[in-house]
Amino acid sequence: MKRFVVLLILFALLTGCAPADMQLQGERVITDSKGREVTVPEKVESVVCVGVGALRYTCYVGAQDLVVGVEDYETKAGHDRLYNYVNFDKFKNLPVTGTNGVPYAEEIISLAPDVIVMSQAASADADDLQAKTGTPVVVIPTSDTTLDNASYEIIRMLGELYGMENRAAELTDYLKGIQKDLDSRTKDIPDSEKPSVYVAGVSFKGIHGFEGTESFYGPLELIHANNLANSTGQTGAYNIDLEKVLSWDPDIIFLDFNGMDLINEDYAKNPDYYHALTAVQEGKVYSQISFRSFASNLETALADAYYAASVIYPEQFKDVDPVAKAGEIFEKLLGANPYEDLKEAGYEFRPIKLGA
Repeated sequence: MKRFVVLLILFALLTGCAPADMQLQGERVITDSKGREVTVPEKVESVVCVGVGALRYTCYVGAQDLVVGVEDYETKAGHDRLYNYVNFDKFKNLPVTGTNGVPYAEEIISLAPDVIVMSQAASADADDLQAKTGTPVVVIPTSDTTLDNASYEIIRMLGELYGMENRAAELTDYLKGIQKDLDSRTKDIPDSEKPSVYVAGVSFKGIHGFEGTESFYGPLELIHANNLANSTGQTGAYNIDLEKVLSWDPDIIFLDFNGMDLINEDYAKNPDYYHALTAVQEGKVYSQISFRSFASNLETALADAYYAASVIYPEQFKDVDPVAKAGEIFEKLLGANPYEDLKEAGYEFRPIKLGA
């Protein structure tokens, strides 16, 4: 229908038979994260998202109702991506327009969206996809941590694209306030007064057990925690030699729920290893709700940061209820608070007893 209207308008203009009230839709130019100048409609009314983060941040800025097609994994229910969980009734029956950054051009053509929003992490070439579909493609940055420049730039760009600048500015102010709050409470704590911390069960290229950890783990970075994994010289997520963890003997251990089944299986086989750790002996093992699924889910990572902070720095965060704070963050980013649903599914902030 959209192409028919365009052809009708062109015919009318060429023949001089355009009705007095017929006007071309206004257009504007967006500069995307690749430096491409992309001509888009003045008002975007439909969108297809390609690649990790594109749909997530579209939901953060409140444009989920514009989405007319989704990648295949978005049609599967689960709690690991809360933007999807709270909008699942909208997404579950939408046409599938790609898989993990690989777009289905023919399906996109059939839907004729006003614009395609594509993450830099997608495997497609923006100019090629734009040529194939006849639809403008706007490329946004990729962010796979907590709060970085890329995350703020995505919010700004999508606010401009969707005509939701006020929402984008409000969200940016809120997130910068979160970042400032976490930073100001923790930045001046001397390293000598910080307990040592180890995070296990971190997911990367699949699920991992107690050996799966991460240097510069986002939630801990926001609160200047003494993450022992930072001392290895490695970056990102990786598997560590478990004897190294034993030699570190961390004061506090956090376990990512994604790896809990593997951790409990290993505990059943090697209980002596775990009971040799002081944190296990003293009951200082705590949860982290998994925040990485098809890259980082910002709202969960920020909630994790507050919970970890309440455990590591109880005095500095004595006025913060981490469950209430999680609810506030969820409401601000998602428009809903699914914490009780997470809890019912077994994902909650709490101490963990291995083997229980």
